[in-house]
Amino acid sequence: MLAPFSIVIPCYNEEGRIGQTLRLTLDYLAANAPESELIVVNDGSTDGTGAIARERLKSANITARLLENFPNRGKGAAVQAGLLAARTPIGLFSDADLSTPLEETPKLIEPIANGEVDIAFGSRALDRSLIGVHQPWRREQGGRVFNLLVRLATGLPFWDTQCGFKLFRRIIAQELFGYASIDGFGFDLELLYLAQQRGYRIAEVPVNWSDQPGSKVRVLRDGFAMLRQLAVIRRNDQQGRYRLPSFSPELMHGDRFRMPAS
Repeated sequence: MLAPFSIVIPCYNEEGRIGQTLRLTLDYLAANAPESELIVVNDGSTDGTGAIARERLKSANITARLLENFPNRGKGAAVQAGLLAARTPIGLFSDADLSTPLEETPKLIEPIANGEVDIAFGSRALDRSLIGVHQPWRREQGGRVFNLLVRLATGLPFWDTQCGFKLFRRIIAQELFGYASIDGFGFDLELLYLAQQRGYRIAEVPVNWSDQPGSKVRVLRDGFAMLRQLAVIRRNDQQGRYRLPSFSPELMHGDRFRMPAS
């Protein structure tokens, strides 16, 4: 059995697959981590996503909740709402398409549960033989270029910052979101940058991954948006927005976190 954890699934106009995604997630948690919880965040969907999710969660055999963001605020805001609502010491967010299968969860949760790292996230780049179905060539090459730019602009040592499968110690997620400013697709890059600046232990873990149809990321529009968000991160850093105060070891590694007074 896995240590209890919270899994957050942000969703926007996912009526075509959210029912199946939630069924698979609930079955996985019931079999492998029954004391865990599922938090679904409907980010202002204009289709039947919320109604389908609400109906599916009625029969959940584990703790499960639906949160509603209205209007649509972005994936980062949805993940933030879910992780801040989590009640277990460990929080995972996963894309609604389950492009990284839930069976990969132990690769991330075990090093955190064992106290080896503070953040673990899935990577498609460290072992590309684990990719079952590749993205279209243009999208895949665009992702490689973007991650190269990320490394050059931020100094982050990671090769795939955008895989939607990331696990945090809850109190660390709470702290980082207190200083984050990006609600769009670049939010997890900002969190990793903050965590690196803070000196947290971060593990990039190769995972199985397969491209799923219906991605909400549009290559040109969202690619340029993420480049702008990368510039925002650099500007925030230069302006001192990311200068985090010091915390005691007891607070850093306890089960609770209290944001310092502003």
